[in-house]
Amino acid sequence: MVLVVFLLAYMVRRRLDSLDMLSGDEVWRRWFRNGSRVRAGHESGIAIGLALVVLPAFLLGLAEYLLVASGWRMAAYPLEFLVLVVLMGTPGWRQVLRAYAEAWQRGDMQSAWHHVKDLLPADERGAAVSPEAMHLSLSKALMVSVFQRFFLVAFWYVVGGIGLAVLARGLVALADQWPQAPARPRFARMSDLAAWIPARLLSLTFGIAGDLAGWLRETRHTLTGVTKKAGEVLMISANGSLTGYALDPSRFSRVHPDEWTAFGGRSLRAVRDLLNRSMLVWICTLALLVISGVV
Repeated sequence: MVLVVFLLAYMVRRRLDSLDMLSGDEVWRRWFRNGSRVRAGHESGIAIGLALVVLPAFLLGLAEYLLVASGWRMAAYPLEFLVLVVLMGTPGWRQVLRAYAEAWQRGDMQSAWHHVKDLLPADERGAAVSPEAMHLSLSKALMVSVFQRFFLVAFWYVVGGIGLAVLARGLVALADQWPQAPARPRFARMSDLAAWIPARLLSLTFGIAGDLAGWLRETRHTLTGVTKKAGEVLMISANGSLTGYALDPSRFSRVHPDEWTAFGGRSLRAVRDLLNRSMLVWICTLALLVISGVV
């Protein structure tokens, strides 16, 4: 049933994303408003932030445990389904990426930047950034966003149940949306710890779902990089797994100068296809674990 619950939640979530509905980030943002008022000298609100994430994770984990212990495991599945639908999802990305690709096709890099600037990290939003740097920054932001909102949730749901899935996703939300900015770097470090194993597992999956030979050439830079963050690991692995210089704009422009205006849309499609194939690998792996009785 774990496979069925996750698969149904994933399908519903993808449909909601295509309709730009039910943003999990907005749910977390409203929940965190309870921690936006702090006393003088306690501006970071770290303890409050952790409590707002740990409490629902603990209650959901406890509810799951009690239902299993009392023989009512089936009653927990509808709750898990609803929670997974809220935890996962990247609504809004589809429309933005379409507008970005169209602007790139026209050669209007200023318009392309305006479409995606809010999705880029704060230190990479400079209007003077080159098209190549802008595109790599966007590709990284896309992969990290999909990883945190799908693969991270899936990993911890399968490993530790809905409670750990909420905890991992909540740490990501704290790092991105906690009202007190001084606390966000500390939350980000906690989120990096939760993402360490699943990020490297997704890196391995890129090799299976993409160009294995190219991935093998890059794998030593990811699996041996203990301190590398999820974004770095995924970018290096994806660059090796994708063909056609999809994440190497400088080389693409030298090899295919006449097709430069098509690079933006083509590269994003390649990244999204790689992520979709990787999720298919994860679902198939989960199915095998269920059949073998491990899960």
